[in-house]
Amino acid sequence: MSYVHYILNILRDCHFCAMRGITSQDSMSHAERNTLQDTPNLATRPIVATDSAPLNSAQATLRAHWPEYLMEAALLGAFMVSACVFGVLYEFPQSPVRQAISSSFIRRMLTGVSMGLTAIVIVYSPWGKQSGAHINPSLTLTFFRLRKVKLLDAIFYVGAQFVGSALGVAFVGLFLMKKLADPAVRYVVTVPGRHGLLAAFSAEVIITFVLMTVILRVSNHERLGRYTGLFAGLLVATYISLEAPLSGMSMNPARSFGSGLSAGVWTGFWIYLTAPLFGMLSAAEVYVRRNGLVKCCKLHHDHDKRCIFCGANGGFAS
Repeated sequence: MSYVHYILNILRDCHFCAMRGITSQDSMSHAERNTLQDTPNLATRPIVATDSAPLNSAQATLRAHWPEYLMEAALLGAFMVSACVFGVLYEFPQSPVRQAISSSFIRRMLTGVSMGLTAIVIVYSPWGKQSGAHINPSLTLTFFRLRKVKLLDAIFYVGAQFVGSALGVAFVGLFLMKKLADPAVRYVVTVPGRHGLLAAFSAEVIITFVLMTVILRVSNHERLGRYTGLFAGLLVATYISLEAPLSGMSMNPARSFGSGLSAGVWTGFWIYLTAPLFGMLSAAEVYVRRNGLVKCCKLHHDHDKRCIFCGANGGFAS
């Protein structure tokens, strides 16, 4: 009997201990149980981006690529300085060249040659090689559409181009104010010709479509890629000589903005904001459908400058 009682006592003790454990678990607070249940899932919870994440990304991009942004601003500023100086030289009534050459067509040809050479120098300059020498928001946004430029780079490039254009015209105005403001020059502002807004819009679409097509074809050609700047300069010279009477030959929203801001003239400005972008985007769409992918958004890579777009020459190292 003593043995039987001994076994019963053990079973009773075990049962009592088990009941105490259950009671202790039941007495655990709801918050404590939730903590134990949720702990294994912490590693799988998604990380929620904070409001400062986009700002930090923009700051990092600006810190890494600011030289290219400043180069774009300076290059378009230089283009506008050239346009203003040659505008005064060829169109200001008291200019010796204007007095010697009465033919407006010949003067446009001289302007075309001067600005075509300016574009070529810009493309092949050390800064042009590094930034890619877009100097045109429509060109930058088209390459963004082709996924060759990241969003933040595109935003900073476009902003730099508008600022550079405005500063370039203002800079020349400091020295040639009366001559540059003369109605014959009028800050080399671009306005639709006598054939009206529709003709100007159509002309801007056509010339930018052709320009973008040539840039894409030549820059992506194995042997001709290094000559992209020459082709672009030749087109600029041709357009100024032949197309300028229709639209003023802009092809560039920032270029028209810089002149318009100083002149206070915004006639048909919407054309220069929309038509060049429409023409270049259309050209890019046609090119991609027919020829496939685009290598890079730089006009050429025949140099040792870094490329922040494709990473060439340590472009991604920063």
